[in-house]
Order: sequence, then structure tokens, then C-alpha cells
Amino acid sequence: METQCQRVKLNDGHFIPILGFGTYAPEEVPKSEALEVTKFAIEVGFRHIDCAHAYRNEEQVGHAIRSKIADGTVKREDIFYTSKLWSTCLQPELVQSALEKSLKNLQLDYVDLYLIHTPVPLKVGNFDGSLLFTTPPSQALEKCKDAGLTKSIGVSNFNHKQLEKILNKHRLKYKPVCNQVECHPYLNQGKLLGFCKSHDIVLVAYGALGSQRLSKWVNPNYPILLEDPVLCAIAKKHKQTPALVALRYQIQCGVVALAKKEVNVILPSLQVFDFELTPEDMKTIDGISRNMRYYEFLP
Repeated sequence: METQCQRVKLNDGHFIPILGFGTYAPEEVPKSEALEVTKFAIEVGFRHIDCAHAYRNEEQVGHAIRSKIADGTVKREDIFYTSKLWSTCLQPELVQSALEKSLKNLQLDYVDLYLIHTPVPLKVGNFDGSLLFTTPPSQALEKCKDAGLTKSIGVSNFNHKQLEKILNKHRLKYKPVCNQVECHPYLNQGKLLGFCKSHDIVLVAYGALGSQRLSKWVNPNYPILLEDPVLCAIAKKHKQTPALVALRYQIQCGVVALAKKEVNVILPSLQVFDFELTPEDMKTIDGISRNMRYYEFLP
């Protein structure tokens, strides 16, 4: 089953597949693995590939995409590819060259979505040793869109106040199409989701199945989402897995969800379109949200 038919329209007219494939992996995982699992994800039906310069595997992910284009599995326009601008390149004059570097690594002509990876202010040394702080380089991203280097632009890890700063920016040409944040049943981002919907901004969920336990940023003492008794009970009722219930919950909330890159998760994730949670199920899952972040590296 291909997922490209399950899409959400962005505020700039483009469409994003509602189920995506996340390519982040901890440092101890060989980069070569990204090549094989991305190829597999495309072969089984994923059309939304999420990556970033900071993941240090765009060369391998790009190779996988190109190989699936070359063998006729997909055309370039079938793939929705996301990259992200890292915080060391937030100065406006560095933005386009950063995107061009990603494109060179990918060996692609354009990305479908380019995000500001984090809202962290960039600290730049002044001549007198003091620090200057820059605001998000939204105008520089707009120029990348106008140049055809990216189809759409957005942000990641922004709260509603940080989003408002961009939305209220003078002479804003394109507002962000999405905000990618940690989002799962233990952190359902209800308020942020409501704010984004009110401004026609799509919320994209990473960590949608909880955390990758190997990550150095994750508190290993936190409960494992997919072992939650509520999710397990609802999964049993629908004869599905807790992972599928967690993904289905996001989708029915209007959130674009990124599935993990583990091979044993990729293929089952596509079954998320084969069933539907009841309103009572949704309300029950709403009740387990505890405002708990697995990823504590964010400011």
C-alpha cells in the first residue's frame, strides 16, 4: 500500500504525506544502515522521507532515493523529502549555502521541505568580544524557496510564542507550512496543535512512538510509551499493535506522524490506514498525556 494518496495540503498549496519515515539514528549506528533501510521504506510504500544535515546521513539517504528512482520504483516527484538547517548556519548569509551543501550530499536538485531545525538563538562573536543574537532567518529561507531549492519552508521545535514572532514579522512572504516537534500520546501537544491549526500550519510529530532508547538525549528511566496499559488495551480491542494505535491517534488528531527507522516497524506502520479509532478511544488516549518529553536536549 502506497501512502502518497494519504496527504495533507500545506498552506502554500503543496501536499505532504501524512505518514513519514524518520531517518535519524544514534551515533553508534553505522551510517550505511540509512541507505538500506531507506531503500526498504520506499520499496514498501513510504513516500515521505524526513532527514537533516545534523543526522550526518544525507549522502546515504540521497543514494537510497536516487537508486529507487533509477530502478523505476518511484519518480522524484513521488518523494516528499525534508531537510533541516542546523543552528550553526542561522546567519542569513549562510542559509542558502547550507541548503546547497545538503543538496550536494543528496545529489538532488531540490528538497520538498526545508526547516529551521531549532529556534536556538545564534551567538556570534562581535569585534569587542561581546555576543550578538540573531532572529530566525525566515527571509533567507524565503529566498531559497524563490530560487527553487526547496518547495516549502517551515520550522522545528518552535513553541507558539516563537512561531508568533515569525508570523508577526514585517514583510513575511511565506509563513511556515509546518512545525515539527516531539509529539506522542504522553505529550499530545494539544495547545500547540490548536495554535498551529488556527494559523493553517501543520504539526509534524517526531518521537511519535516514544523514544529510541539508545539516544544519548533520552532519560532511560522514563516509561516506555508502547508498554502503556491504555494503548495496549485499545490495541488488543482493535487487534492491532500499540505502535499502530499511537500512530493512528496522531493521524486522527490531524498530525503528520514520522515512523521510526527500525526495519521491524517500517512495514507494519503502513497498516495504520487499515483501521480507525473510535471517539471514545481518542478521548481515552487523550487522558494519558502527561506533558512528558523524552528528548530533553531542547532548550
